[in-house]
Amino acid sequence: MDEARNDGGGRRLGWLLTSSAASHLGDGIGKVALPLLATTLTRDPVLIAGLSATQFLPWLLFAAVAGALVDRIDRRRAMIVANTARAVAVGVLAGLVAAGGMTIWLVYLVALIIGTAETIADSAANALIPAVVGGGSLDAANSKLQACEIVGQTFLGGPVGSLTFALFAAFPFVLNSAGFAIAAAVLLGLAGTYRGQAETPARPLRTELGAGLRWLRGHPLLLRLVVVAGLLSLVSELAQAQLVLYALQDLHLSDATFGFFAFAGGIGGLLGAGVAPRLVRAAGRLPVVVGGIVCCGIGFGGMGLVRSPVVSAALFALFAAAVVAVNVVLATARHTLVPGELLGRVLGVWRTVVWGAIPLGALLGGVLTERLGTAARTFAVSGVAMLAIAAFAFAALRRFALGDKSDSAAAWAHHDPGL
Repeated sequence: MDEARNDGGGRRLGWLLTSSAASHLGDGIGKVALPLLATTLTRDPVLIAGLSATQFLPWLLFAAVAGALVDRIDRRRAMIVANTARAVAVGVLAGLVAAGGMTIWLVYLVALIIGTAETIADSAANALIPAVVGGGSLDAANSKLQACEIVGQTFLGGPVGSLTFALFAAFPFVLNSAGFAIAAAVLLGLAGTYRGQAETPARPLRTELGAGLRWLRGHPLLLRLVVVAGLLSLVSELAQAQLVLYALQDLHLSDATFGFFAFAGGIGGLLGAGVAPRLVRAAGRLPVVVGGIVCCGIGFGGMGLVRSPVVSAALFALFAAAVVAVNVVLATARHTLVPGELLGRVLGVWRTVVWGAIPLGALLGGVLTERLGTAARTFAVSGVAMLAIAAFAFAALRRFALGDKSDSAAAWAHHDPGL
C-alpha cells in the first residue's frame, strides 16, 4: 500500500482522528436529534424502532460492497466523498424541518441516505488504521478511534443534540451537517495515497467479494469472533432502539435531559477505551471479551429493573464501558489477522453480519416493547440474553485463548503491546 513515507505515523493518525472526531460529533448530534424528531411525529414503539432499523439497514445491504470498494479505491478520497454526501443530506433535512414539512417517512428516507454513505466512510476509516499507524500499537490506535466515537457521539453529541433540539428543531441538523463537512475538509490534510491494492483489479466486483468471504470462512478464530459480535449486536439493539422511549416514558426525562442520560454512556465509553489495552496486556483477550459481555448484560438487565435516572445512567455507563472494551479487542483482532489487501472486503462481510443484525434487533425490540408494555422490560430481556452470549463466547473461543498450532491462535493469544 502506498502512503506518505515522509509523514510520521503519529501525524497521519492525528489527521484521521481529527476527521473522525468531527464526523462522530455530527453523527452523535443527529443520532439523538433524529429519534427526538421521530417522537414528535409518532409514539408507536414499532415505528420508533423502525427508524433505528432504517439507519442500519444499509449495513445489511451494502456493507460487503462498500468493503470491496474501499479495497479498490483510495480510502482517504472515499471518506471525503462519503462525508460530503452526508453533509448535503443532513443539510436538506434541516431545511425540511425548518419548513415544517416532515413526516415519519421522510425521516426514514433521510436516515437511509445517511446510513448508505456511512457504510463507505466508516469502512474506509477502519481500513486506514493499519496504514496510518505504521509500526505503532494497534490496540492504542483502536482505543483512540473508539474514544473519538464516544466523545463525539455521546459525551458531546448527545447533550448538544437534545439541548439544541429543545431550542429549535432544525438547529441540531445544521450542526450535524457542519460536522460532516468539517470531517471531509480535514482529510485534505492527510498526505499520500491509500489504496488497498496497487492497481484497480480487473476482476468483477462479485469475485472480489467472494475472496473476502472465502478468506473469512477459512479462519475459524475470526469466524467465531464475527458470530459473537453479531449476536451481541442483535441483542444489544433490542434495548438500544428503545432507549428514547425508556428515557421519556419509564424514567420520565424531558427532551432536553435525554442527551445527558446518554452523557453517562460517554463517560463509561471513555473509561472502556482507556483501560482496554491495559486489560488485554494484564488478562488476555478472551477474559476481556467474555467479561465485557457479562458487564453489558448486568448493565442492561439492571436498567430493566430500576426506575432511578441516576442509577440507570450509571448502569448505562457500565454497558458502554464494557462494549467499547470488547470492540477494541475485536478491532485489533481484525487488523492483526487480516491481510491489508483484503481488509476492506473482510470488514465488509463482518459488518454485513454485525451491523446488519442491528435492524433486525431494533424491530424485534419494538415488537417486544409493544408486547411487554414497557421499554424497561425489553432492557431486562436484552440483559439476560447477553449473559447467555457470554457463555457461548467462552465456549467458542476458549481453545484459541489457550493457543493451538494455528497462526490465528498464536496472534489471538499473544499479548505483545505492539499488536
